[in-house]
Amino acid sequence: MKEMIYGYVRVSSKDQNEERQVIAMRNFGIEDSHIIIEKQSGKDFLRPKYLKLTKKLKTGDILFIKSIDRLGRNYDEIIEQWRTLTKEKHISIVVLDMPLLDTRKDQDLIGTLISDIVLQLLSYVAQTEREFIHQRQAEGIAAAKARGVHFGPDRIQLSPEFIDYACLWHQGQISSRKAAQKLGISYQTFLRRAKEREYQKII
Repeated sequence: MKEMIYGYVRVSSKDQNEERQVIAMRNFGIEDSHIIIEKQSGKDFLRPKYLKLTKKLKTGDILFIKSIDRLGRNYDEIIEQWRTLTKEKHISIVVLDMPLLDTRKDQDLIGTLISDIVLQLLSYVAQTEREFIHQRQAEGIAAAKARGVHFGPDRIQLSPEFIDYACLWHQGQISSRKAAQKLGISYQTFLRRAKEREYQKII
């Protein structure tokens, strides 16, 4: 059976543009019908379209991604997903922005070692970038407070997961009540802080 070629495109929120990734896939000859676009956080792999795609993939198929952070942003889970797809399902993965990460190629021991090192390095960078996003948000709030911006009385400290749930809410993937329940806050607080976050992104 002829191998199937798929492209996986991911952006974190509905206001981000996926066109750059889509164009890169088309340039490699991937048909639009085989380009899966998902607008969801990369904090884990519990994404409906990604899960559906991995169930569809068969031995010999090829999966293209633009860069390793489009696959995900959790170091351990990226490594585990890569192993599952390439070693257990025998899927080839091609990372367009990093030619060394192309498992279609026959690699000797040294080549495989280099690929593994590059994968671990890029996965680490993807995770630390996500952590920097959380840090920049906290610093932005602190700077705003220093300028005299008031965010309301007795503001509670939100968990680092707030950004992920806010993204999911803006994408319509979760209700404000469900997100608030997960975070242990009222849904009114969740809505107010999620809208504040969008305003801060605009300014």
